[in-house]
Amino acid sequence: MLEDFGNGKKHGLLYYANGPSLEEINSTVPVPKEGGFFKKLMAFSGPGALVAVGYMDPGNWVTSIGGGAQFGYLLMSVILLSSLIAMLLQYMASKLGIVTQMDLAQATRAHTGKVLGIILWLTTEAAICATDIAEVIGGAIALELLFRIPLVLGVTLTVFDVLLLLLLTKLGFRKIEAIVVTLIVVILAVFAYEVGVSNPNWAAMFGGFVPKPQILHPGELTMALGIVGATVMPHNLYLHSSISQTRKIDHNDEDAVAEAVKFSTWDSNIQLTGAFVINCLLLVLGAALFFGHGEGLGTFTSLFDALQNNQLAGAVASPVLSILFAVALLASGQNSTITGTLTGQIVMEGFIHMKMPLWARRLITRLISVIPVLICTIAYGGKESALDSLLVNSQVFLSIALPISMIPLTIFTSSKKIMGERFANKMWINVLAWVCTVALTILNLQIVWQSLSSL
Repeated sequence: MLEDFGNGKKHGLLYYANGPSLEEINSTVPVPKEGGFFKKLMAFSGPGALVAVGYMDPGNWVTSIGGGAQFGYLLMSVILLSSLIAMLLQYMASKLGIVTQMDLAQATRAHTGKVLGIILWLTTEAAICATDIAEVIGGAIALELLFRIPLVLGVTLTVFDVLLLLLLTKLGFRKIEAIVVTLIVVILAVFAYEVGVSNPNWAAMFGGFVPKPQILHPGELTMALGIVGATVMPHNLYLHSSISQTRKIDHNDEDAVAEAVKFSTWDSNIQLTGAFVINCLLLVLGAALFFGHGEGLGTFTSLFDALQNNQLAGAVASPVLSILFAVALLASGQNSTITGTLTGQIVMEGFIHMKMPLWARRLITRLISVIPVLICTIAYGGKESALDSLLVNSQVFLSIALPISMIPLTIFTSSKKIMGERFANKMWINVLAWVCTVALTILNLQIVWQSLSSL
C-alpha cells in the first residue's frame, strides 16, 4: 500500500498527495452502459489523442525530417517498428491504470523503497525536461519563422505558455481532448497534401519499411535511436496509465473493466496509427525534398524556406503551405503543453507523493528546460542548426531512459498477483515486451559506447 502522507496537508505551493491519480479528473467522464460499438468507442476516445500528441511533437519532426534528408527512406522501418512498440506499451500502460487504479509511477513507488523511488523520479523528471526541450525549440523556431522573432527572445517567450495551460484547464477534460484531436487532423491534412504533391519515390518509400543492416552504422543508428526516443517516449507511459482512469466505470464488475481495457486499446491504437502516418509523411517529405541535395538541409528553417523555393520543392512550393508548416510546428509544440504538465504532476505525486498547482508545475519545468536551450542559442550565435542538434540529442536521451519505464511496466502487467488472472499479460505479450526492452537497452548501450569512444 502507498504510504499515508496526510491528505491535503499544505506546505506553500506543495501538498502531500495520497489519493487517485490526477484526482481532479479521475473518473469524471461518464460512459454509457448500453449502446453499440461505435457509441462506446466515442465515449472512451480521447486519452489516446493526448498520448498520440507526444508521438508527433517537434522532436519527431526534426528526427523524421532529418532522417529522410540524410538517409532517404532507409529509416521508414524504424518508424514502423517504433510505432508497433508504442502500441504494445501504451496498451499495457492503460491496462495497468484501469485494472489497478494506479498509474505507473504509483505502482512503481508502491513496490520500491524510498531511495529507489527518488532516483526513478529524478530520471523521469529528466526525461520530461528532455521532452520539453523539444517543445521549447520547436516553439521558438516557429515564432522566428512566422514573426521573425529572434531565437533568444522566442525561447524566452515560450515560458509564457503557462497562460495557455491555465486557459485550457478551465475548459474541461473532454473539450481539451476535442481540441487536441482537431489539431492532429489539421497537421495530418497539411502533410498529406504536401507529400502528395512533392513527388516522392513511392517504390523506395515502401521498400524502406523493410529493415536493412545499414541502420546499425554509427550515423544511421544515432538518428534511428533519435526516432525511437521521439516516438516511444517514457513520459507517455505514465500519462496513459493515469488518464485511462478518467472514465467512470464500475471496478467491482470485471466485465466492465474488461470493456474499458478493450475500448481504451482501440482508442490508443487508432490515434497512434494517425501519429505513425504523420511521422511517415514527415520522413517522406524530408527525403523527397532534401535527400541528395547536400549538407544543411532537413532543419525546420530549411524546410520552411524550401516550401517557397520552386527549384527544391517543385509543385509543393507555396508561401501558404510554408506558413501552414510553421503554424503546425507551433501547434505541435503547444499541443504537448498540457500533456507534459499532467505527466510531471503524475510522476511527482506517484514517486514522492507531492503535488503542486499545474501552473506552478508547468513554470518550473519550462524554466529548467529553457536554460540549456538559451545557453546553446547564445553560444552558437542563434543558429538553428545548433538547436536541431540539441533537439536530436534530447530525443536520444529519451530512448536511453525508456527501458527504466518499460521494465517495471512489463513486470507489473505480467503479474497475476497485481493484475489478476484475467488481466495479466498473455505469454506472447510478455515475450514481445521483454524482447523490445532488451533490444533497446543493447542499442542504447552501443550508442553510449560510441559517444564515449569519440571523445
